[in-house]
Order: sequence, then structure tokens, then C-alpha cells
Amino acid sequence: MSAKANFFKIGLFVIGATGALIFLLVLLGAGKLFQSKIAMETYFNESVQGLDVGSKVKYRGVIVGEVKSIGFTYTRYEQDKPMSARLRYVMVEATILPRLIGGRTTSGLSTGIVKGEVDEGLRVRLAPQGITGTNYLEIDYVDPRQNPMLEIDWTPDNLYIPSARSTVTQFVAGASEIVDRLRKLDLEGTLVNLNKLLVTTNSKVEQIEAGKISKSTERVLGKLETKLDQLPMDRIGNDASALLAELRVSNQRLGAILDDPALKKLPSDADAAAVQLRKLLEDPNFKSSLAHLQATLSRLDRLTGGSEPDLRRTLENLRQITDNLREITENAKQYPSQLILGAPPPPVKGSQP
Repeated sequence: MSAKANFFKIGLFVIGATGALIFLLVLLGAGKLFQSKIAMETYFNESVQGLDVGSKVKYRGVIVGEVKSIGFTYTRYEQDKPMSARLRYVMVEATILPRLIGGRTTSGLSTGIVKGEVDEGLRVRLAPQGITGTNYLEIDYVDPRQNPMLEIDWTPDNLYIPSARSTVTQFVAGASEIVDRLRKLDLEGTLVNLNKLLVTTNSKVEQIEAGKISKSTERVLGKLETKLDQLPMDRIGNDASALLAELRVSNQRLGAILDDPALKKLPSDADAAAVQLRKLLEDPNFKSSLAHLQATLSRLDRLTGGSEPDLRRTLENLRQITDNLREITENAKQYPSQLILGAPPPPVKGSQP
């Protein structure tokens, strides 16, 4: 009886533990189940090898969602067009958490954030995950001029973020372009031309008379050595020393001139003079003085021009009067009495001189 009771207790314990574990798992996963998610889609005009359903979606390295489906755009859009006219884009649908990329609600994310961010260069591209060959979706910013959006003529059903070419695709495209250019090069013709150039160069070198060139070089070097020996090196050295001494003295004099306080004061004096000249020119009386001076000069010009003969006679009379005054003054110095008494009296008759 006790053994049955123990089995019953063990069973109750196992059932209770299992229920508690299930409750704990539900409690831990409830947060993820009730998180607000939005559907996002993008299109690739390249192979998406390595990308699978369940692959991570990262925004600048942070996981924000996962891939839900991979297909083609022509299975959902452009149904009214023939198959040959439909675009062959690869469509990737994913679910992302709007709160991790700056949005609180679905509408706020799609209208208020994504549209402006796409204009700034927000793109989705394939990124390799290590060396395993698997890829994931990376949401990041690129140069919108170098990564334009794919042309579409339909309205996406979900939030749409344009794609950009992956780094691997760009590398492969660059390598393919290099290979194409190398394929277009005429390597055989280039090698033939190079061989001809080498042959021509070799023949030209063989035609050069090395001995004659050596003799000419020796002759030129000999002449150069003779000219150098003829140069008066002592005189050149003395002249160079004297020139350096004169330059040193000139430098000292120039430094003394530049250190002169009067020279340093010259800019300030010039500024003060310019200020005074500006004040003089702006003075209202200056203009009237100039006008008065001009009128005076005009009158003097008319006066001297109209009575030039009379003025010449007047000046001649003044010169004669001046000469007479000079003679009178000299006579007064020699004969003062003559200036007072006039001419001497006549001699008395019968008197001897």
C-alpha cells in the first residue's frame, strides 16, 4: 500500500514539474509572441544564393527580424502582363521589429521614418556570414547615387525598402569587367610589337660606336679640367668672402633701419595724416575756399592779361625810380652837405682857388 502511495506522489511530482516547465516556457516566449512585428519586402536583381527562410535580418549589425519567404515578383505582381514582359526580380519577405529601427507603430514606421531614410540611402543587401557560404540581410546606409532603386511599376503590399548590390556581387562584377577588358586586348599583337621594339633597340645599340663616344667623353673631360685649372680660385674665394662681408654689413644696416622707432611710427603718422586730410576734404568751408581761390586767380589772370603793356611801363618806371633813389643815397653818403645846401656857391672874383 505504501509503494502505491509513493508511486502516486512521484507521478504527481512529475506532472507538476512538467506543467511548471511548460508554464515557464510559455512565460518566457510570450514576450516574443506578443511583440509588434511588421512585414517588409525587398527585391534583388541578382542571385540570393546562401539566403534561406529563417535567415537573420540585421540593422547595422543588430538582429531586428528574420526572413519569412523567398520567391519572385512576377508570381504576385504584374499578373496582367505576359510572362515575357514581367520583371525577374527575386522577392524576399521578412518580419522586423519596428521598435529596433526607430518606429513605435507600423504606420509611424512606414510613413514617418522609412520614406525619409530611403531618400537618405537606407538599403537592404546580402551580406556573407563568415566562410560557411550562408548569407543574411543587412539593412544599412549607402550612397544613393551609386545605389539607385530598382525600377518597379507596382505598389508593394508591405513595407518596401530598396535593395543594393552586395559586396560580393560588386567584386564579381568588377572582376568580370577586368576579365572582359583583358579578353579584348590584343596580347599577341602587343607581344609582337614589343619583340620588334626590343630587336630595333638592340640593333641601334650595336650600331653605336662605343670607342668613339668614350674618346669624345675623355676629350670633353680634359677640356673641362683645363678650364677649371685656369680659374683663379684664390681670387674667386677672396671676392666671395668680401661679398659675404658686404652682405652681412648691409643686413645689419637694414636691421637697424627697420628697428628705427621713427620708421615704426610712420604707419601711425600716415594714418593720422590721412584722417586729417579726410576731415579737411569733408569740411564744407574747404569747397567754398577753393571756389574763392579759383575766382581770385581768374580775376588776376584777366587783370594781368588785359593791361599787360601798362603793367610793363609801370614796372619800368619803378625800376628808374629805384635807380634814382640809389644814386641820391650814394651822393648823400659822400656829400651830406650837398643834400642840405644844394650845389656849392660860385667862387669869389679876385680870389685864388
